[in-house]
Amino acid sequence: MRRVLLLFLLGVLLPGCSTVSGYIEGEDNAKPPAKLEKIANETTLKKLWSTRAGSGDNRQFVKLVPAVEGPYVVVADRKGRVTALSAESGKELWETKTGKPLSAGPGVGEELVLVGTSEAEIIALSLLDGSVVWETRVTSEVLAVPQVDLGVVVVQTVDGDVAGLSAADGHQLWIYDRSVPTLTLRGTSTPAVDHGIVLAGFANGKLAAISVDKGFVAWETSVGIPKGRSELDRMVDIDADPIIVGTAVYVASYQGRVAVIDIQNGNLGWTRDMSSFAGLGVDFAQVYVTDQDSNVWALTRDSGDVVWKQDKLFNRALTAPEPYNNYVAVGDFEGYLHLLSRYDGHIAARVRVDSDGISARPVAVGDVLYVYGNGGTIAAYTLGG
Repeated sequence: MRRVLLLFLLGVLLPGCSTVSGYIEGEDNAKPPAKLEKIANETTLKKLWSTRAGSGDNRQFVKLVPAVEGPYVVVADRKGRVTALSAESGKELWETKTGKPLSAGPGVGEELVLVGTSEAEIIALSLLDGSVVWETRVTSEVLAVPQVDLGVVVVQTVDGDVAGLSAADGHQLWIYDRSVPTLTLRGTSTPAVDHGIVLAGFANGKLAAISVDKGFVAWETSVGIPKGRSELDRMVDIDADPIIVGTAVYVASYQGRVAVIDIQNGNLGWTRDMSSFAGLGVDFAQVYVTDQDSNVWALTRDSGDVVWKQDKLFNRALTAPEPYNNYVAVGDFEGYLHLLSRYDGHIAARVRVDSDGISARPVAVGDVLYVYGNGGTIAAYTLGG
């Protein structure tokens, strides 16, 4: 499998936005993905349960991720199906067929399940039984997982808009509009929302802090700074999801850098030049980054210094890294789930989850790791010793 960078090219009208999707292949596409080396598992991943929940992403570049909320695990597929499962047993609790081409979600909060569509819609379902609470239109396709905080649903669309919708009925409360560069990656980072603040990353490399109630902008900071003469060289999209930890937000951009930013004022702390669109993860001491070549890095949280680099999974289209106990979990294009040691990055365990691949970040909740494959397999694992 060769990695493909998907792009948006401005200038051709589509419903709700002025973009058309296309693709080009990155410079490193001729380099094959690393072959998996045999490992002596120092731990095992014990499967608690596994089931098929829909058809997965239908081989589309969309952000369909597992969401865990209390006793529920909720997943969505490209064909419009949303399924809630028991987090403990994997038993189906409810299923709703929306009939829409789902492109992002589910986001879960305030007893709502929120999904976005390629037809510029947001659909809110009841977390309790899957019934439709409301549907509303937004300005363009949704590739970021909808979030909810303080009675406001936050939606970011591919045309650069961030909107606040009423969680009660979906009507628009505010909208923040950013222009989109001529050439961008096909993707949108999911805003980080916490205690009334929305932190949204944009295709121009900027991160903005927006109030969740009124949509007022508190600050903007450049994470990626465009360089070079060509439009390709100057792409600095923030497609990696920002992560809030305490009063800091960690963020990465394509052809830009990894940075820590003060939530209160937008001031930059440390930065490190690095290109990432898959994303990052953060634990109590380290920041983990999957770079554009699927190398995984561990950086110190306080200074950004390199602790280790794992390059044996090169070009395997790794997911964002998810800290999990003393390990870091990543999925790859062949459907393998890898556990890396948080101490030195060596591969400590591996299991195959879904032969169609894994694109969604694994989700760790306590001692359980939930993984959603591209073919619709959802599985729960724990460490077996």
